Amino acid sequence: MKISNETKVGILATVAIAVLIIGYSFLKGNDVFTSENKFYASYDRVDGLSVSKPVMVNGYQIGRVSKMSLQPNGEILTEFKINQDYAIPANTIARIASTDLLGGKAIVFELGDSKDYAQDGDTLRANIQRNILEQVEPVQKKAEAVVAVLDSVLSSINNTINADFQRNFNRSIASIANTLNTLEHTTAQVDAIVGTQRTKLSNILSNVESISANFKNNGERITSILTNMESVTDQVAKANFQQTIQNANAAVADLQHIVDNINNGKGSVGLLLNDEELYNNLNNASKNLDCLMIDLREHPSRYVHFSVFGKKDKDGKEESKKK
Repeated sequence: MKISNETKVGILATVAIAVLIIGYSFLKGNDVFTSENKFYASYDRVDGLSVSKPVMVNGYQIGRVSKMSLQPNGEILTEFKINQDYAIPANTIARIASTDLLGGKAIVFELGDSKDYAQDGDTLRANIQRNILEQVEPVQKKAEAVVAVLDSVLSSINNTINADFQRNFNRSIASIANTLNTLEHTTAQVDAIVGTQRTKLSNILSNVESISANFKNNGERITSILTNMESVTDQVAKANFQQTIQNANAAVADLQHIVDNINNGKGSVGLLLNDEELYNNLNNASKNLDCLMIDLREHPSRYVHFSVFGKKDKDGKEESKKK
């Protein structure tokens, strides 16, 4: 059977019209090939949200926005078409969320924990999340304020730092660099000394280790020696201290006996201190001796005679010199 060209054109036109209708319906958010549940939510603002925007759960698309209408109270009633394969809890929140920096929006379902599920035609709770630019705006304002403060501080620092300060600062940096170079040179010298004396240091450490090992091996003997020494020193200290106390007591007793005798007028010192007559006699004797010494100094010829040829007797005769 031969199909005429007119029939072919008619079939092609019918298919084209059907595809156009289906495509237009799809763009409006309708899916003619699957069965879907309808849910609703009311929002005060829907900036950036439009028909055919996706409805997602954890980033996975389960439906789309099918219709939006302005209500008399100013709210926007939004209709969602969700695949019947997905059960939506009754306390799920339909949130308008930003999808990009340009302000694109989508519906994100925050699934609730209710055991009851929403039915076709139910209205879900709504929530709006601020877009990224709205969230960044407060931070931007704070950043601008901080930048203004930093600009003011830097301007003040720039005015404070004059040429003299810069020269002093450069001189200080150069001094620090020289100090670091000197320290590096000193460190190199120390490393060289340690390298040359490494053998001696190793021997010293070996000797120290050997000594510590000997102490460790003879710990009990050393402890015993120290215990004996402590006992001996304690005994000596006790003995010496006791003997010293006894000697001191005896000396104090003797001194007390002597003081008692002196107070009682016994002995020479006691008589000297307590006998007034003896004191007066000694005082008179001292005075007489003083007068004698004065007279001897003034008239020495009365007491001492000097003669080259000897002395004369009472008759005036010269006595021969004694051999």
